[in-house]
Amino acid sequence: MPDYAVLAEVIRSGFVESVHYGSAVGLDPSGRAEVALGQVDAPVLPRSSAKPFQALACLTAGAALAGPRLAIAAGSHTGEDFHVELVREILDDYGLDFGALACPPSWPEDSPTMYGLIRQSADPSRERMNCSGKHAAMLAAAVANGWDVPGYLSAGHPLQLQVRSVTEELAGEKAAHVAVDGCGAPLFGLSLTGLARAVQGLVLAAPGSAPRQVADAMRAHPEYVGGTGHQNTELMRALPGAVAKGGAEGVLVVALESGHSVAVKVIDGSPRATTAVALAVLRRMGCDVTTAAAFEQVDVLGGGVPVGRIVARG
Repeated sequence: MPDYAVLAEVIRSGFVESVHYGSAVGLDPSGRAEVALGQVDAPVLPRSSAKPFQALACLTAGAALAGPRLAIAAGSHTGEDFHVELVREILDDYGLDFGALACPPSWPEDSPTMYGLIRQSADPSRERMNCSGKHAAMLAAAVANGWDVPGYLSAGHPLQLQVRSVTEELAGEKAAHVAVDGCGAPLFGLSLTGLARAVQGLVLAAPGSAPRQVADAMRAHPEYVGGTGHQNTELMRALPGAVAKGGAEGVLVVALESGHSVAVKVIDGSPRATTAVALAVLRRMGCDVTTAAAFEQVDVLGGGVPVGRIVARG
């Protein structure tokens, strides 16, 4: 794959078993690309890595979001009870219930919660879906402005036009493609460099500004960005001041408090090496990520014990 870089190798018992190709870009606080691997100027679909920008659009559109509510709007929660309760509270404040959510029914990503629901003979539900916090925020923005509520996921809806505008402003480029995300929301394609620039814009924004509010909420309440044991949650705890948000199909963005940012896209869609690759890129830029060293070691198991590891080539 000459257009992509080798981002990681999977080594089992001293044998290179698999290789992850893709692209990764690291920006310094001025926005200059210090590290560029693969097709960093080609468009990608950011998937859930775009949620902080969608949350920002809801906030600037007038939705009352702060603290945990803003964090869950920017996050991909694991469907635990405390996540669902917060989604309920957001909807309640705007006279809505779970029935207004247009994301698809899903089991929670948190395994203990899922098994508990199965034991109760429950069914998959929209509120347990990892995007329900974002959808609740979108509905709140629609109600706050008197916009059409059932059609809030239409690409031409005023809220989605706001999402596009906010995203393009942060990225410093026009959307290259409009797609439909797994949750049904419009998704705006960006270059990997634009994606790194967009998340960088959140952490470097002026204190108190709307973009900074999103970053601060995610950093203060990482349990609502992911959940118990979720890698994004634990990475932000390990790197105080960092914002981290993964997306499906091997996408991850990380921005440090210093303004250094990285965006990763693994072309085979696997997320297993994305965090290690992002940290390798940050290290290459001279950033101190030693407190997150545990995330750089991804074991390969044989018989339940480590027999190798995934080595990032960032």
